[in-house]
Amino acid sequence: MRIEDAFLCIVLAAAGAHSQFAAPKAGTAAPDASAIVGVWRGQTDGLPGVALTITNESGTLSGAILFYFHRREDGQPWASTPGIPEPLFNLGFIGKTLTFQVSHRRAHPPRTLNDPPVTFRLSLSGANNGGLTNESELRSGRGNAGSSGLPIVRTDY
Repeated sequence: MRIEDAFLCIVLAAAGAHSQFAAPKAGTAAPDASAIVGVWRGQTDGLPGVALTITNESGTLSGAILFYFHRREDGQPWASTPGIPEPLFNLGFIGKTLTFQVSHRRAHPPRTLNDPPVTFRLSLSGANNGGLTNESELRSGRGNAGSSGLPIVRTDY
């Protein structure tokens, strides 16, 4: 049986506009961090694609991200299976933009065991919605410079 596999990371690589951001002090939260704290979800082709949880315990931003694996077996519709949650690090929130990094070591072992962290940006476009962009892919020239990122919505309000 032939299996077609696709990772949401590929979708994120194609999404988003290239931008440079000033890296805030890791873990610091702006006074208005409540706009970003919560559970955020994004879909791809109507299937779960990503879940992002941001907390602000004692004034320090932290969180985790979960990517969904998309696959389709011959003659079957696409299915979405959750991967392994990864902790976020080097978080910073300035204005309407959250930046963070995620380890890429466990993404596609063994070839990724020595990969550097992947940088993401969540840009708020309104109350409880925004776009999630893989900044690392954009910097390498593999992204789509014209999109606002994978649409993502806050689901815990």
